[in-house]
Amino acid sequence: MKPKIVFFGTPDFAVGILNEIYQKRYSIDAVVTSPDRKSGRGRKINSSAVKDYCVSKNIKFYQPENLKEKSFVSKLRRHNSDLFIVVAFRMIPKIIWSIPMKGTFNLHASLLPHYRGAAPINWAIINQEKMSGVTTFLIDEKIDTGKILLKSEYKIQKEETFDSLHYNLLNIGKTLVIETIEVLFHGNVSPKEQINYKTQKIAPKLTKENTRINWNNPLSQIVSFIKGLNSYPGAWSEISDSDTVNTFKIFESDVEYTSHNYNNNELLVIGKQIKISHKEGFLIIKNLQLSNKKRLSSNQLLNGYRFNTGVFVT
Repeated sequence: MKPKIVFFGTPDFAVGILNEIYQKRYSIDAVVTSPDRKSGRGRKINSSAVKDYCVSKNIKFYQPENLKEKSFVSKLRRHNSDLFIVVAFRMIPKIIWSIPMKGTFNLHASLLPHYRGAAPINWAIINQEKMSGVTTFLIDEKIDTGKILLKSEYKIQKEETFDSLHYNLLNIGKTLVIETIEVLFHGNVSPKEQINYKTQKIAPKLTKENTRINWNNPLSQIVSFIKGLNSYPGAWSEISDSDTVNTFKIFESDVEYTSHNYNNNELLVIGKQIKISHKEGFLIIKNLQLSNKKRLSSNQLLNGYRFNTGVFVT
């Protein structure tokens, strides 16, 4: 007999885990996901990736605005499910996570206790970590602090970006979630308290402020910053041209360590390359997006666009 499950999740990462549970033929009593939201320039109403998946598989789903709302809590209780599973969802109140007899566990895309927070995949690359992984843990009153159930490690590759690490952690996460379901349901796991370190690595939510490129950083750090935000949300900077300042995003880059006579932070077009002068050499921009334009390779952009001379990035 397999456990009856209620799943909580919203983005594509959660869909990958939900699909694995579905393919393994566990009983999915219901799914809880975010309400539809207006987004984009046209303010079009968009549904979550998890909702779209549920519709395609005819899985019952809920989209509560308030997780503490009495009628919603009552609906969850009536399912009489064995286990709740949370993947990439907002903070869940105790009145919810305390419902199932076998508990509520979360899959987090880091090796806890390090990189608690909303963006662990991004920050692992930005901070040039050598190892990452996934952790399952029992939810408690705080964010990502509950007792650890299982972990699975992953060695970060040299050219890893957010997109590739997201994909690789999703693959090992699928296996870890299934293993966690089995050990919880059959009672052969001993949850372990998390150890808090003095130098705790965190993964705060990505904002406009903390995704801006700091050109004073070493070139290697700038490249890692760009990789960690590729392809979402993108590392950004500003082009200062006389009295005009425009934002742009860099998605792929390389470095050239050399001495030169340019001023730092000057944007240069040399041959078919777009470069930013730096005290250590040059940052070579390979893929970028100008404000209100499509994302393009540097070659594609230079086929129909010309930068002014004397332009600097800030």
